[in-house]
Amino acid sequence: MAQAVNERLAAALVDRYVIAGELGQGGMATVYLAHDLKHDRKVALKVLKPELAAVIGADRFVVEIKTTAALQHPHILPLFDSGSADGFLYYVMPYIEGETLRGKLDRETQFGIEEAVKITVAVADALDYAHRHGVIHRDIKPENILLHDGRPIVADFGIALALSAAAGGRMTETGMSLGTPHYMSPEQATADKEITGRSDIYSLGSVLFEMLTGEPPHMGKSAQQIIMKIVSDEARPVTELRKAVPPNVAAAVAKSLEKLPADRFGTAKEFAEALGDRSFSTAATRAGRSTASAPQRLSALQWAIVAAVFGLAGLLAGSRIGRAVAPPPRDMRFTLTFPDSARFVESFGPSIAISPDGKMLVYTGGSTTHRELFLRRFDDLRPTPIAGTEGAYMPFFSPDGEWLGFVANQRLMKIRVSGGTPIVITSLLGNIVAGATWSRADVILLEDVSGLSRVSAGGGPLVLIAPVDSMHQLLEWPSFLPAGDAALFTVTRKGVASLGLLTLADGQVTVFDGVQGTNATYHAPGYVTWATGDGVFVVAPFDAGQRRFTGPARTLLDHVAVDGGAAKVAVGPGVMVQVEGGASNGRLLRLDRRGNARPEIPDELGFDSPRYSPDGRRIAVGIFTSNLAGDLWVVDRTTRTLQRITFTGSAGRPEWSRDGRRIAFGFLPLPSSSWEVYGAPADGSGSPDSLVISPGTDFPYAWTGRGDTLIYLHQSAATRGDILYVRPGSAPQVFAGTPANESHAALSPDGRWLAYVSDESGRREVNIRPFPTGAGRWQVSAAGGIEPRWSRYGNEIIYRSGDLFLAVSVTTRPVMRVSRPDTLFRGQYPLSAIRASYDVSADGNEIIIVGPIEGVRQLTVRLDPLAAVQATPRDR
Repeated sequence: MAQAVNERLAAALVDRYVIAGELGQGGMATVYLAHDLKHDRKVALKVLKPELAAVIGADRFVVEIKTTAALQHPHILPLFDSGSADGFLYYVMPYIEGETLRGKLDRETQFGIEEAVKITVAVADALDYAHRHGVIHRDIKPENILLHDGRPIVADFGIALALSAAAGGRMTETGMSLGTPHYMSPEQATADKEITGRSDIYSLGSVLFEMLTGEPPHMGKSAQQIIMKIVSDEARPVTELRKAVPPNVAAAVAKSLEKLPADRFGTAKEFAEALGDRSFSTAATRAGRSTASAPQRLSALQWAIVAAVFGLAGLLAGSRIGRAVAPPPRDMRFTLTFPDSARFVESFGPSIAISPDGKMLVYTGGSTTHRELFLRRFDDLRPTPIAGTEGAYMPFFSPDGEWLGFVANQRLMKIRVSGGTPIVITSLLGNIVAGATWSRADVILLEDVSGLSRVSAGGGPLVLIAPVDSMHQLLEWPSFLPAGDAALFTVTRKGVASLGLLTLADGQVTVFDGVQGTNATYHAPGYVTWATGDGVFVVAPFDAGQRRFTGPARTLLDHVAVDGGAAKVAVGPGVMVQVEGGASNGRLLRLDRRGNARPEIPDELGFDSPRYSPDGRRIAVGIFTSNLAGDLWVVDRTTRTLQRITFTGSAGRPEWSRDGRRIAFGFLPLPSSSWEVYGAPADGSGSPDSLVISPGTDFPYAWTGRGDTLIYLHQSAATRGDILYVRPGSAPQVFAGTPANESHAALSPDGRWLAYVSDESGRREVNIRPFPTGAGRWQVSAAGGIEPRWSRYGNEIIYRSGDLFLAVSVTTRPVMRVSRPDTLFRGQYPLSAIRASYDVSADGNEIIIVGPIEGVRQLTVRLDPLAAVQATPRDR
């Protein structure tokens, strides 16, 4: 096979280079001795491994490697040429007669101190020059330092950077490492995204350490052991291994090998100067480094996690480790990524859950069109899909860790962690549940559109404990205390979220004075964590028996994402997992009837509830910058420009008038927590005016053809949801007048029929009634449904059931007829509890919807999170 590759390569380069033979192979390339025909000289021709070349691509590689070609320094091996030929990616350097530093070390083991320092100073000079020109080597090791007539020359300078940039950060997908484990800096070993010149300084310090002592700073039987020592153990002082090393050289080596980049030399020049300055010392060496800090060992859990996320040759596909923060106390962080087939995908509310013993992570994953739950044990590299959880979100564990609860397709479900068939616990009024928690008495407490309810984990009906009312506007994100007789939760009043306590026996709600935030969770032996209003994740001591805080809050994370009131972080015994890596915005997408998606505009913003204008040329949409702050905008589909319509309060959930001149929308005059219905000219020429104000929450659904009647949703202490309509100068009237919970209204194009969602039949289904009389009812959906939208011709209704998009044909004359539902496609897009989150084009062939941004989120694991509390006190 090797001979065949050589012949093909030789044929591809026959007009430029004549290949004389193979010099050797490394992790990234095969090196050949070749003759440069144009310049009549010997050269070293390096050809990237085929699997690596496939990841990078020829054009991108050639562009990125140009940066390194500009480096001209006496201690840097120049780059003569680079390119692609017949699928091969190659670069060409001078052929140096001599040996590598590795060859000399293998032969001599240790160098004279003066010689070792001289070589290091020369390499440091090359590094300083490159760093000042914006190039970091990233792979300093004895194999890349050539000795030509005793003069060190650094080879492959910047090649690792070019390869990483060309691969778009996907180098780990090849299973290859861009650094040799013995000489990796801690930030390289932990896959930090921001590698600076101080990483090269660490690697050069490791090379000097080996030249002086005969071995690298950290040794191990495997790459995993070496990497774990780089991250967790301090290197031994060189004077312990070689007493003749001068104090300033020992101090310089120690400083170059600091774990935290900020504690190393600022430049390679400073490193070189310290090696020549006999007066140089550090605080550590003056105090006696060997006794000042003993090596810190990983706990059993830390060992399992580090071993799981590292591979033999470096960082494997599907898992990375993030930045390790220097002690005290040791703050170990690991950033996880996943294979494409099991990548992390955001969903509403908590997307991650940690088992009660801290050994397992469950997350929502797959893709935006096929989401399911995945289980990843911290001692295993491979995420495992949990069969039967398609479309699931909000995972949560039973107290014994044997069961996993979740929400899917308007049902509360559970499944054994060990595997099995999912079991339905109860049906839900909607698919939006803001938190669920499981007690030791096998009671599940959850929040839905009605308020906080309880249900037996063995199955049964929901029992409402604390309904949503005018005083407690929102009661969300419950978390049981250990005894199971009370739960922490989030209460939102007038736009301000605070922590509260619910007593299950009597439904009594108590709000903790002055404790603002969301997602409070109790942890043994006596702590509560939560996210504050300014996005800081904190912990405070809590007496579960007395049900009160016993001390001030202290910071765990300076910033945590909060989406829809849910903090994107989970804490378990000895471990914390945080969702990071981008805002929870989305893209405005167009879907065809098969679910194929195209971006409507390139912007990635906090879009919400898009609506086509009657002529289809514009789109009204809310754009939210936080949970409550947002404005109404109009997108011109021709010019792709956005025009802002509102400038105060918070606005969204738009609906066009039939003539396209006005837009009704929900308006939240902050800090109020009650939405009102306002209207504004669609061209932004006038100020918004109030259409509906009531003691409750209101959102618009539709205007009749002449614009004299507004249909809207009304929620209050007395009703979970009613569809109302109002004419100018008249009092609002209730549509249909049933005792059912109603929402998601959509008016037919002729204004004669209203499609809506209600639980009249025992679960939420799409129905049709004549408007405004409400006399008679035709059920549209067959197995649960929400979010109906009419085609503009009135002959079809599209609706959703779980992650399915379905369509029914509708004939209204001479009599109402509804066909059986046909499935259009499956797509896991955000759902709305009260109104359709998407719209349908006039011809019914396109859907405008908000889709999440893929690949912007990552999971960061932090070990022993509560151990860091004492280091960063913060009174709240």
